[in-house]
Amino acid sequence: MIKPLLGLSLTALIFSSCTKDHDPQPQPRTISIENVLDSKPLVQSGTFKGAGAPPVILPGQSISFSFSASKNQRLTFATMYGWSNDLFFAPENPGIRLYGDDGTPITGEISSKIKLWDNGTRVNGKPGMALVHPGTAEAAKRNIKEVNGMDDYGHAFLPASQLMKVSLNYDGSSMFTVTIKNQSGGTANETPFSPGNWAISYVAGNDLLLPEPIYSKDKATTEALTRIAEAGDNGPMSAMLTGLTGIFTPLSPILVIVYNGSENPFFKSGENDRGEGLKELAQKGNADMLAKALTGKGGVKNVYVLKEPNSTVLLPKIGGNPGGKVSQSLSLMPGDRIAIATMYGFSNDWFFAPKGNGIDGSTTGDVSSSIGLYDNGTAIDQFPGAGITQFNLAGTPLAESKAIALVPNPNQFTTLPAIGSMIKVTLQ
Repeated sequence: MIKPLLGLSLTALIFSSCTKDHDPQPQPRTISIENVLDSKPLVQSGTFKGAGAPPVILPGQSISFSFSASKNQRLTFATMYGWSNDLFFAPENPGIRLYGDDGTPITGEISSKIKLWDNGTRVNGKPGMALVHPGTAEAAKRNIKEVNGMDDYGHAFLPASQLMKVSLNYDGSSMFTVTIKNQSGGTANETPFSPGNWAISYVAGNDLLLPEPIYSKDKATTEALTRIAEAGDNGPMSAMLTGLTGIFTPLSPILVIVYNGSENPFFKSGENDRGEGLKELAQKGNADMLAKALTGKGGVKNVYVLKEPNSTVLLPKIGGNPGGKVSQSLSLMPGDRIAIATMYGFSNDWFFAPKGNGIDGSTTGDVSSSIGLYDNGTAIDQFPGAGITQFNLAGTPLAESKAIALVPNPNQFTTLPAIGSMIKVTLQ
């Protein structure tokens, strides 16, 4: 009786061992998400000019241009006092305030914010139509300084506000139109204004990323500004500001989900937000509610919220420094899929997430091509990084109800970099 039992026992042991050897085994993986955006400090910039040939703004003429701006952002611009050797008009840095402390848009005449400045590169002659350009170069270049009533050579000047009328109109949804009128006609300082440049800086926290984009008081000028101040040529300044204008955005803490199923467990393009917490992630960068809703949901195996250790959010590349990066070790079985979600921080409700049914857990390497940028459809969009209702710019999103959809590129506001130039997702 003992031998048959022993033989049965050995057979069962061998069979069991063979079965375990062929069972699927978990595979270790590490997912890394990185903000690879080469950020720019200016959210918008542009040029303005008169309608004639040459395109100067003559006494009695006006020009207008429009832009978006959020609270704490400022408008700056520069244009040549045409009948001078190297004088220019510009607001005092960091520029013109656009909202009051309570967030109310500032409108009406703001001429008192404009100053007249000496570029410090040419000896000032008597201003007027008979002035010879470009004039005599300064023996030693001087720093930019305000002309307040009289220049260093004894020439008198009226306040800039008596020569230039500047007014602001609020067009709604964070949009402003500024109008610059030449009202110097008939004064002792009659002059045309040259084509000019304008700029709006991003704000991070309460700080402007580039508070002095065009000039710096009491410091040496630049070649680009000199071309405006001496010759009314705004081309070099336009090229410089264009190079500083583009996209800046942090990424919110990253939601990572491991699941097994035929559909992404938290959203589907073409459907409305499910009310499980994606709205809070897309509008405010808070992944906690969605993480809680997904934990224990059918097919969902693991849920993580990854925060950058020093700043919580993943900052973009700034001044040559690498962007923020987070990583998470995963244990994946065959058939497992991965989804991520993170807010495009300087938006109303945009978020990055995989297209379709997530990322195949068996893949390795750079999987950024599987990521899309989506509009959650729960908040009215404004210019990314320049919207008064954007949560991360101290605003309150304005509700709407639309189906989730990919953000067009270009879109009604701007042209974004390629997805892989903003967010990098790697599986190793």
